Amino acid sequence: MERMEALNLVKKHTKNKNLIKHMVATEAVMGALACHCGADVEAWRLAGLVHDLDYDETVEHPEQHGLLAAQRLQELGFPAEIIQAVRAHNELLGHARISRMDQALYAADPVTGLIVAAALIHPAKKLSAIDAQFVLNRFGEKHFARGASREQIKACSQLGLSLEEFISISLEAMQNASRELGL
Repeated sequence: MERMEALNLVKKHTKNKNLIKHMVATEAVMGALACHCGADVEAWRLAGLVHDLDYDETVEHPEQHGLLAAQRLQELGFPAEIIQAVRAHNELLGHARISRMDQALYAADPVTGLIVAAALIHPAKKLSAIDAQFVLNRFGEKHFARGASREQIKACSQLGLSLEEFISISLEAMQNASRELGL
């Protein structure tokens, strides 16, 4: 599936504009991580874009999040590795994170929220106004962006990345997508 088709699929199943922006941000981060890891950039980007496809429908049942999306993606003929990554990004489902794509999506998902929150507390409210150190400082603040699991973000180590490297790669990817993200 081409990117625009996938984005249209996301928009069809997602009413919350901020959630769509989160998926676009995750797409950008996954693409940058694929480049860093020497992996299939298009496949990793696609996994990032569609990973929360069922979120609106499963918000009241988080233990189901990822299952409906995986079923839809399978029906649409998505590659098995993308479907596995979508399932594995939700710990509540109990699917092992086996591939590097699985591990990357698991870590990329919350880092986008941390970076957006960091940008929004800066006076400029722009991704271009912050650097990795600014985000790292916020990472250390226990009550800042509480929904962004620090343990999940630290799983970047499974990709052979330090926290600093991971945040730098993620921030740069999101800065490159800032126009689409509106930040």
